[in-house]
Amino acid sequence: MPDDTTAKRKDEHLDLCATEQVAPVENSTLFEGVRLVHCAMPDLEAGQIDLSTSLFGKRLKAPLLVTGMTGGTERAGKVNEDLARVAEEAGIAFGLGSQRAMAERPELAKTFSVRHVAPTTVIIGNLGLVQAANMSLDAIRRLTDAIGADALALHLNPGQELAQPEGDRDFRRGYETVSALVKAYGDRLLVKETGCGISPDVARRLVDCGVRHLDVSGLGGTSWVRVEELRSLGVAREVGAQFSSWGIPTAAAIASVRRAVGPEVTLIAAGGVRTGLDVAKALALGADLGGFALPLFRAHQQGGVPAAKRALELVLTTLTNALLLTGSRTPLDLRKRPKVITGELKDWLVALTGSADSLEKNHG
Repeated sequence: MPDDTTAKRKDEHLDLCATEQVAPVENSTLFEGVRLVHCAMPDLEAGQIDLSTSLFGKRLKAPLLVTGMTGGTERAGKVNEDLARVAEEAGIAFGLGSQRAMAERPELAKTFSVRHVAPTTVIIGNLGLVQAANMSLDAIRRLTDAIGADALALHLNPGQELAQPEGDRDFRRGYETVSALVKAYGDRLLVKETGCGISPDVARRLVDCGVRHLDVSGLGGTSWVRVEELRSLGVAREVGAQFSSWGIPTAAAIASVRRAVGPEVTLIAAGGVRTGLDVAKALALGADLGGFALPLFRAHQQGGVPAAKRALELVLTTLTNALLLTGSRTPLDLRKRPKVITGELKDWLVALTGSADSLEKNHG
């Protein structure tokens, strides 16, 4: 009989994300270190603001991605279906959680299949690097083809795996696996972290492998190390507690990776992105899209699809207002506007890049 350990773990993850403090209060995205400059004379009408962008060959109405979170159980399938329906209606991209459970038990494909409710928007499949390294390219392609995905997100999560009692411990052959997937997927591959961030050095190596889409998924939001800590007992729980604040803050990851990879790479900012203002700051630092999941998931758990729609409407309205109040008609315009970098974020940028000045360098 197939092992259902992975599927059971997914439901445990949902329970913790719905009810526990999975974003430790001491962790910060460092978005508080970004101040956008007010424009008292924007010379724009709100209807002129154009949030649209392209991702994987499709046009989105706004630069937003519901990041991959779940799948593999009946409950997870319902969450995916409902939130994918919200994404389709709003014209934003939707990511699925890890398809590891589906690889182990093909009958779970239905919990990842959302094309019937999201026929036109971008759908992104998901698989862990360690799992991908031990699968054939044909087997991986079958996972994304089976759900009609536009792309594959390859997630990096060594911190989570080490904190997970049943997690992986062998992270070799990473770049080799990425290079093989680039050949198989081309520009349809996204490499993402899961809450600990991507450093400039790793970003450059991934781009050298041919990767053209990165999600920095930095520190400051859901800590999957904390999630695994809460699932653990004894020494494993104590070790997890010491690493639940491990990672590169999201704001620092965005700005430093953009400098490292230049303007041609699509950069997604996830990790503690909660509001439209967070998205605006991420765009100003060099991101092309903002990614988030927990705010929509918790709204959905409290009030179903209507509550999730309202939560998304709040993000979109706030983002639109932020563009107008900086005199920016488009997200690219916002990236070019002046911004003030303060405090710990400036320290991180000096450490990662050598300078906190000229953020617009290599931004486009």
